[in-house]
Amino acid sequence: MLRIRRRETVQNGFGRSFSQHTINGILSKKSVYFRAKMQYNKIRFRAYHPSVFSPKPGVKSRFLTKKIEVAALYEIDELLKQVKRIHMIGIGGAGMCPLAEILLKEGYTLTGSDNNESDNLTKLRSLGVPVSMGHRAENIGNAEMVVYTAALLDDNPELCAAKTLGVPTFERAKLFGAVTRMYSNCIGVCGTHGKTTVTSMLAQILIMAELDPSAVIGGRLPLIDSHGRVGHSDTLVCEACEFADTFLSLSPDVAVILNIDEDHLDYFKTLGNIIRSFHQFASMAQTLIINGDDRNTRQAVADLLAQKEVVTFGLGGGNDYSAANLQVHRGAYPEYDLLCRGKMVGHVRLDVPGMHNVPNSLAAIAAAVQAGATIEQCITGLESFHGAGRRFEKLAVCNGVTIADDYAHHPVELRVTLEAALKMGYNAVWAVFQPFTYSRTYLLMDDFAQVLSMADHVVMTEIMGSRERNTYNVYTAQLAEKIPGSVWFNTFDEVAQYVVDHAQKGDLVITLGCGDIYKAAKLMIQKYEEQGADVNRI
Repeated sequence: MLRIRRRETVQNGFGRSFSQHTINGILSKKSVYFRAKMQYNKIRFRAYHPSVFSPKPGVKSRFLTKKIEVAALYEIDELLKQVKRIHMIGIGGAGMCPLAEILLKEGYTLTGSDNNESDNLTKLRSLGVPVSMGHRAENIGNAEMVVYTAALLDDNPELCAAKTLGVPTFERAKLFGAVTRMYSNCIGVCGTHGKTTVTSMLAQILIMAELDPSAVIGGRLPLIDSHGRVGHSDTLVCEACEFADTFLSLSPDVAVILNIDEDHLDYFKTLGNIIRSFHQFASMAQTLIINGDDRNTRQAVADLLAQKEVVTFGLGGGNDYSAANLQVHRGAYPEYDLLCRGKMVGHVRLDVPGMHNVPNSLAAIAAAVQAGATIEQCITGLESFHGAGRRFEKLAVCNGVTIADDYAHHPVELRVTLEAALKMGYNAVWAVFQPFTYSRTYLLMDDFAQVLSMADHVVMTEIMGSRERNTYNVYTAQLAEKIPGSVWFNTFDEVAQYVVDHAQKGDLVITLGCGDIYKAAKLMIQKYEEQGADVNRI
């Protein structure tokens, strides 16, 4: 079972001195609790500020609600000590699958359900997890706890059944938070772009350095052929996603902030709100590893710099970790001299394309050194890193056409991915894009149109709404009108057939999006094989 660490509720005011204890805490927007770190006999506590729950006139109900949220945060920690059978709704998701793997290795009996077949479900079934296709009330069986993905709607039949039967239900982020509290050195990697890549880089460095970390990664790390890993050290490397403030349920010791940009505006509404949430995440950590070149990141942590241990990375020479003499090899793969506080300490030659991976690698180095790796071990790990699953992942070469897949779903991510692709020497670059969420497509449509127009050919599918209903009345056809020469189709089969019929030898076809567009890439490969083409799977 999970090894939940000891915790205590401290009733004293936050400003009181605790003899040998040192407290670093914050008031979290969503949970409304003070997270306190106490370095005494290596025991970790959580401290609540009593004044938080002294309601002001007119806001009594609000604070009562927050008290319930705080109680729920710790309820899952206690329940995990008692339950054995857990049902996971949406178990095949990139965020759920690694937690499922960790729970399995910790001795829990799992069941799950999902709406779409995936490689993750295949893997979980191979590990003995019964997975039901489709959501039905009877799927929860005799579960003692139900965990559900954030994309779930309130009327989901399994969730409704669990609540009717009195089975405790928790959103995935709450389970993730409990897992982070198992470890005394939780490294939370957050940022609008690059989270999966940096988390993967960092995990690979620490694994190859034999520091034996646990890991929760949003993509598959080829080194372990998994999204998650259970190590035997006190270090947990985890990807901390900002969507709907889910990362505020985690308990990081080290916060790595890569960048902050406008995204998830259906929830956050403004960039200012996004910055405030990242500030709250940073406040929970003892150590901050931040992109010193990113204005929004600097703004988010400005008032914390005097309170925390701070390490900076970036291309600018004033950062603790920086790069000099940047070059490229094989057209799009960066290499550089690594500088630590202005002193050259090694040379890094990356095997992932795109200059955006230079700051990504610097972030991984900074975090790995913080976790106990040497510079030499960092360089070795990075040079052995060939990418994470769905991050410019080459899948096959079919009749001379290279087929790849990438998770990019925001205009900034699409730009750096396409910039890298265009520098790799292919005759033509095909962007096969699945827009994700109606709100993002509507609010950033002009940005999407501008960036996708960089590709030589653009093929699109209809928008994957996921958690949203189309109240925006937005459709892919509207985006296609803004991209000269682009085409769009309703089904992946039509997309795949169009590409197979028109792509030429020497072209790169890359599927783009955070939904299930990777299935279109697999269909292309399948169609080439059915035609008797020369197919080399990578």
